[in-house]
Amino acid sequence: MAKEGPNWDGLLKWSIAHSDGTRPTRNLSEDDRRWFMEAMQAQTMDVVKRMKEITLVMQTPQQVLEDQGVTPADIEELLDELQEHVESIDMANVPVIFDDWLVSGSVFFLIGELLSHLFPGIYPFPRSPLNWWVGSSSWLPQNSHANIRAKAAEVVTTIVQNNPRSQQLVMEANGFEPLVSNFSSDPDVNVRTKSLGAISSLIRHNKPGITAFRLANGYAGLKDALTSENVRFQRKALNLIHYLLHENSSDCNIVNELGFPRILMHLASSEDADVREAALRGLLELARDTKDGYAEDNEKMKQLLEERINGISLMSAEDLGAAKEERQLVDSLWSTCFNEPSSLREKGLLVLPGEDAAPPDVASKHFEPPLRSWSRNPSSNNEKKETPLLLGAGPSSADTTNQVNTSSEGSASSQTDTSR
Repeated sequence: MAKEGPNWDGLLKWSIAHSDGTRPTRNLSEDDRRWFMEAMQAQTMDVVKRMKEITLVMQTPQQVLEDQGVTPADIEELLDELQEHVESIDMANVPVIFDDWLVSGSVFFLIGELLSHLFPGIYPFPRSPLNWWVGSSSWLPQNSHANIRAKAAEVVTTIVQNNPRSQQLVMEANGFEPLVSNFSSDPDVNVRTKSLGAISSLIRHNKPGITAFRLANGYAGLKDALTSENVRFQRKALNLIHYLLHENSSDCNIVNELGFPRILMHLASSEDADVREAALRGLLELARDTKDGYAEDNEKMKQLLEERINGISLMSAEDLGAAKEERQLVDSLWSTCFNEPSSLREKGLLVLPGEDAAPPDVASKHFEPPLRSWSRNPSSNNEKKETPLLLGAGPSSADTTNQVNTSSEGSASSQTDTSR
């Protein structure tokens, strides 16, 4: 059975046979060149064009899509494909291409996709050149498929992550509001988790985004996430809390007023190691900002840390190695709150044998600069080098006889001068 598509193996063998230097090169005719370019373009996908095609399908009213046999599962597959295309584009090096897709409305369409039928009042957004299309997507505000909203949030996360340009465009198009709404109120916890991930990527290193998050009462949503039973939701909330507190120490007052410390202390005893570490990290940020520690919660903090120390003491050697950051966080938090080292130091559990050893010096052996080598052993450069032994034809017999006679005459002359 013949294979479908082009025979790439055959093309490779042909290319090697005609480029190994054994045959003279020849100039391609215009017809051959045109044929080759058309053949290559036929097998190459225009990514931006394809992204726009996917957007066009999504902008079609739901009833029209259903009449044409398009199901929600088909939309999910299109979102998966769109995610792959977005990840394949180098956002930093092709801003013109990416901006072209942004201006076409695709990214903001995806943000609109996040809205469930519970929040139709959010639309329409104020009109702008970047979101003119929002009102035309009549079926999106009523879309009740959680998987579509969750997948759309993943694409938005990829679009705005470490990309100031796309972050700015999303903020200008009021794309922040639906993300916060779904993060705070969506009935599906997976959608809330994915929306929080998109918010986290949108506001990182983005001061207007952080300000908008505060004004939208985002910390209340984070508190609600911490009290949920979903571990992934808790992790994302804890990581964002740590980032916000680390970047803006003034937010510690907001967190304290909302009662975060007690929630964090509860999560510091979680069975999930990542949740424990993230909660301890948040507590450490708060403790460093608070001059008098936790005041009324000091006893609870001490009890928590003692429990964590006992838990660490009972860990196996393998688990101790994996809990390196947790051990360090417990010790740092104890030292910050009580101005003394924790008992982990006395028990030898803070730094395990081998953890404080310097890493092997591999670079100096293979990439040592000449100057460093000379400065380390300068005496070796002052040593006299032995005269190399030159191998060649020996002197002729006549030259040897002449040298002997000359030497004899020199000796006789020297003796005469001495006698005088």
